Amino acid sequence: MPRVIPPDPALLERRRRIAAQIRDARLHANLSQQDIVTRTGIDRSAYQDIEHGRASPRVDTLLRIADAIGVSAADLVRE
Repeated sequence: MPRVIPPDPALLERRRRIAAQIRDARLHANLSQQDIVTRTGIDRSAYQDIEHGRASPRVDTLLRIADAIGVSAADLVRE
């Protein structure tokens, strides 16, 4: 069985900052979480986990979120 390595605290902080950028971009576009879920087909709880920094989106999911908001994926992950 593979060993699970816990994420580095610095990595978790970066994930939280990206999650905040996703949320801020969504709010700036006057979109609700439900709007994003509807536009992307992402499960609502999965999207909430991404936006609250509890989960990291796969690249395809990040691209779908960016398209739904109307921004580039780079805008969502820019540090």
